[in-house]
Amino acid sequence: MNASVTCRLIQALVRRLVAALVMGVLLYIVGAGCGGESAGPEVIINQRRWSVELAVTFLQRYQGLSGRANLAEDVGMLFVYPDARVRGFCMRGCLIPLDVAFIGSDLRVVKICTMSVEPDHAGRVIYSSDVPIQYVLEVRAGGLARAGVAVGDKVLLQGKIPDAAKAAPDP
Repeated sequence: MNASVTCRLIQALVRRLVAALVMGVLLYIVGAGCGGESAGPEVIINQRRWSVELAVTFLQRYQGLSGRANLAEDVGMLFVYPDARVRGFCMRGCLIPLDVAFIGSDLRVVKICTMSVEPDHAGRVIYSSDVPIQYVLEVRAGGLARAGVAVGDKVLLQGKIPDAAKAAPDP
């Protein structure tokens, strides 16, 4: 084999390797957007989808959305508890009004509240679930109403959301 033929074979091989690499990257990018394992945690109620941050430890639940100056319409926080019990939420340190959906262990909405910002951000007003719950979804105020969420609605948890039994207990 002469040098010219060898050079053409190497060029053809390099072209095929580059094409395969490009295809692999494209398939990876497209696959990441198709709801595979790489999808972040989501809460779906009435076909409305919120991407959520998880609050599964005591410190995460205590901090919640405190200090946030804004919250996108399709973003929220899901609080996960290890057991079902009556729980109270407040607006300590919160800078924006929030909707809260209290969710039972059967993944049904049991109560909805809109929580107002307190002038001193002290969190004096307590919003109670009134009945035992195991999950709480917080979203931007008005978001639950715009999605038509009502008491009794079924909640779907998608993505990497830990089982409630794995949530850290409160001290």
